[in-house]
Amino acid sequence: MQRLLFGALCAILLAACQTTSTTKDAGAPVEERNPSATGSGTATTGTSTTGITGNPTGSTGAGGNPLKDPSSPLSKRIVYFEFDSYVVKDEYKPMIEAHGRYLQSNRGARMTIQGSTDERGSREYNIALGQRRADALKKMLLLYGATEIQIETVSFGKEKPRRDGHDEASWTENRRDEIVFAGE
Repeated sequence: MQRLLFGALCAILLAACQTTSTTKDAGAPVEERNPSATGSGTATTGTSTTGITGNPTGSTGAGGNPLKDPSSPLSKRIVYFEFDSYVVKDEYKPMIEAHGRYLQSNRGARMTIQGSTDERGSREYNIALGQRRADALKKMLLLYGATEIQIETVSFGKEKPRRDGHDEASWTENRRDEIVFAGE
């Protein structure tokens, strides 16, 4: 009798352990993502959904391009330096911040910073100083949200003067960094 009870109990337990589901296992749910859907992905066209001016479309008076709008700080592209210095003056910080924030919100945008010097000094010294100037500006842009890949630096030294001349007024204009966006 005990064997009969034991056998019945085993049959009941085996039956309880079996799965008799007739529905097909669908697995984990899969979410479909479309990179062109609004609100996802990264902007790669150089346009933004939040502009520097606070306009939600990023458009301004220059055909929707804040880089060409004369009233935007993004239209300003030159930083001047003192003689034999690569320290960025405080007066340029709002402009630099605007450019850094623009690059932060437009990850596809790329720029080149061109460092230049006046004609005084050797060619080698001026190339090195122009590079230090461009690198100083790049570091500031990185602090404001730009990424390394967005910014290239180059030094022209004294090879690309903005103003010809051998006086202080000419030298002042030639000690500079120029920001050039890709595609311009």
